[in-house]
Amino acid sequence: MEGILQQHLKHLGFTELEAKCLFVLSDSGTLTGYEIAKRLGVSRSNVYAALQKLAEQGVVLASKGEPTHYHCVPIDEIGNKIEADLQASIRYVKAHMPKQETERTEYFSLEGDAKVLERLRCELKLVKREALCDLWSEEAELLRGELQYAHDQGVRILVSAVGGADLPEGMLSFPHEREEAWQERSGRKFALLLDRKLAIVGTRGGGQPAKAMLTEHPAMVELLLNNFFHDVVMHELQRDMGEELARRYGQGFSKIVRKYTQD
Repeated sequence: MEGILQQHLKHLGFTELEAKCLFVLSDSGTLTGYEIAKRLGVSRSNVYAALQKLAEQGVVLASKGEPTHYHCVPIDEIGNKIEADLQASIRYVKAHMPKQETERTEYFSLEGDAKVLERLRCELKLVKREALCDLWSEEAELLRGELQYAHDQGVRILVSAVGGADLPEGMLSFPHEREEAWQERSGRKFALLLDRKLAIVGTRGGGQPAKAMLTEHPAMVELLLNNFFHDVVMHELQRDMGEELARRYGQGFSKIVRKYTQD
């Protein structure tokens, strides 16, 4: 039996032995418990116990008489039954699981590309009113579907985009100028402030695992809000007075920065 198929059957709630029994029956048709045990090289008592449970679940048919013969129902029927059972369980859990209203004021960390992207996508789907996003083009593209979904739900979305992000029509956005060397040095930093309540910051790329931190701590929320509006103001000033600002204060306001950072 292929390991990947067995793993997926286990994900559907079957034990390892139950999965093997299902595979043998699907592959060979009607068999007795003795024949299945012989093919699998395991004890008959364990096989009979697994077959009895499968029969109780309605995914295996058992004949009357001795010896008992077993037959696997069509895989489409098994899939439909599992899907219906899962949907019923999900509906019940949603209706009866306690719903906590407490704020997540602790700082929760995530590591790994899959975990980070999954959390970003889930949180974007829960936004009710506003999403302020500071994203590189790579992350904007990966989150494009969730941004579109939120926008379609009437959420106000404003994106500070780096690298010419191609955002869905109707979203407010402005370019955020950053040097490519900055990306290569420390990865692509991103920040999201959702409903002015949940702050998410992290990095992807740069040869390091993706990392993110999320919190509803008021200090971090205010920090991201102020930083985002600072970027909005700077964008407008650069657009209207860019050449004059560079002449008076240096490229990237380097003259001001040196004034307060040099010893």
